[in-house]
Amino acid sequence: MTFTRKPPVNFIYNPPKEPLNIIFKDDDIIVLNKPEGLLTVPGRKPEHNDSLEKRVQAVHPQARIIHRLDEPTSGVIIMAMNAQSHRNIGLQFERRKTRKIYIAKVWGHIDNDEGQIDLPLRCDWPNRPLQMVDHEQGRNALTKWEVMKRGYLSKDGVKYPVTRVALYPHTGRSHQLRVHMMEIDHPILGDEFYAHDQAYNCSQRLLLHAHKLMIHHPKNGEKTWFESECPF
Repeated sequence: MTFTRKPPVNFIYNPPKEPLNIIFKDDDIIVLNKPEGLLTVPGRKPEHNDSLEKRVQAVHPQARIIHRLDEPTSGVIIMAMNAQSHRNIGLQFERRKTRKIYIAKVWGHIDNDEGQIDLPLRCDWPNRPLQMVDHEQGRNALTKWEVMKRGYLSKDGVKYPVTRVALYPHTGRSHQLRVHMMEIDHPILGDEFYAHDQAYNCSQRLLLHAHKLMIHHPKNGEKTWFESECPF
């Protein structure tokens, strides 16, 4: 399947001005609820400097980014408060010792109640930052999913079938959830990169939220879950 949309030529960045939403903080980690529309790290252009990383470091200069969420994705993200925690949690992500649960609203009614998508991904270099499935050069990517609710979305007097799903990524490839759902013909609503026009126009934001994140706390190894309520 080929992409139905292309990345915008001119990215207009208008990040939300809301204060930091801190879920948890101690001497080793700070866990935040990233709002939709805010970059995780600064972009290349000066006007793209505002980011979650910069905002946190303005208050806690020692804080370090460990992983990222796409600019239009909201939800749980964790930063390290010291070098030891940064290395510890970074290795957890690398060795797939963490657990992540996302919530999304996707186009159409998914037939089965659960399943998985096992499709390798790589960057679509001529159209970056888009990603694409490539069975020869792509890196393995696995997403498990579970239907939460099937329903309809009303817009301009028309009802569109949508499904609310829980997504469980077992790998952390760029745009993994967005590409995988597009590849099974259920793109995430509001996705300017991978949704067809109807699915894209159903929402003013990407309906993808990092709902829960589990790590082993770097201080004692205890399995710890953090949660952010889904805003849609």
